[in-house]
Amino acid sequence: MKFNTKHPMKEIGEGTEGSGTSMPDIASQSKTQLHGELDLVGMSRIEAPIVLTAVDGSPRQVLAQIDAFVNIADPKAKGIHMSRLFLEIEEKLSQTPLSLDLLKKVLSNFIESHQGLSDTALIRIQFNDFVKRPALKSDYSGWRKYPVFVSGLLKEGQYKFEMGVDVLYSSTCPCSAALARKLIQEQFEKDFKGTAENLSYESVLEWLGSEKGIVATPHSQRSKAEVLVDLGEGSGEMDWMALVDHIEGVLKTPVQAAVKRPDEQEFALLNGQNLMFCEDAARRIHKKLDQLKFVQDFYVKCIHMESLHPHDAVSTTTKGVSGGYVSSTEYSL
Repeated sequence: MKFNTKHPMKEIGEGTEGSGTSMPDIASQSKTQLHGELDLVGMSRIEAPIVLTAVDGSPRQVLAQIDAFVNIADPKAKGIHMSRLFLEIEEKLSQTPLSLDLLKKVLSNFIESHQGLSDTALIRIQFNDFVKRPALKSDYSGWRKYPVFVSGLLKEGQYKFEMGVDVLYSSTCPCSAALARKLIQEQFEKDFKGTAENLSYESVLEWLGSEKGIVATPHSQRSKAEVLVDLGEGSGEMDWMALVDHIEGVLKTPVQAAVKRPDEQEFALLNGQNLMFCEDAARRIHKKLDQLKFVQDFYVKCIHMESLHPHDAVSTTTKGVSGGYVSSTEYSL
């Protein structure tokens, strides 16, 4: 499949084909009166299609937001050619499935298009990947959206890549569960005290299936794990859905798409068997990421959007080999 990415834009200052004239190029022809190097210059939130590889191996396009930057190493240079970064994104990312090798090529071309001006390049890509997930018990399935973050840095000939995902899950409070069990015990004692001799299996079973048998329930809430991993120089593959699967596998209670009653019942069982504070969730993910060979470092933030409180419960953890912090918003250049 070939995507049409023809764009009418021409590079400003590099002539217009057939016009017989050359347009002014202020960025190249002018010198700044204020000298100084700049860490990053470029564009953020560029709206552009990127190509992903579907489960069956076919290419598919999704809309992404892209940040593209180079530095200004020449203190006398006035600025960069932003359109060169834009056209590189248009040409490469909309034609070829997203991969580490592709990002390496794009970063290299960012610098080559600004020879003598820049020696550092940075790209960040944010998009939503859509995956069809099966129900827990029934034969149904439904679509899930996973926010994905990918970034690459080329500096002094060295590459550095990061990949991040957001995973939604359900968390049931262990403290609330214990308090609910205590109230159920007290209700049982109130209803059956003094009748122990006549207590039968059938009567207890009937009571457990009544509203009195579940006089209190623990509170649970939709929760989110924000996970960012350091891929180092990018010698392997960039598989964000494998990362999602690892996270959902250790949390046990990812939110569901299509559900029938058997699926909802199974979800209730999973929640009851996986009581966790935000600290527990962060530690589960930490332990799993520590075992993955492709992960050099990581930053994890677990957010439990409380149903008891108007605020969130939050826990963070890192591996710490890169100074204890990996950032999705800034690189230290």
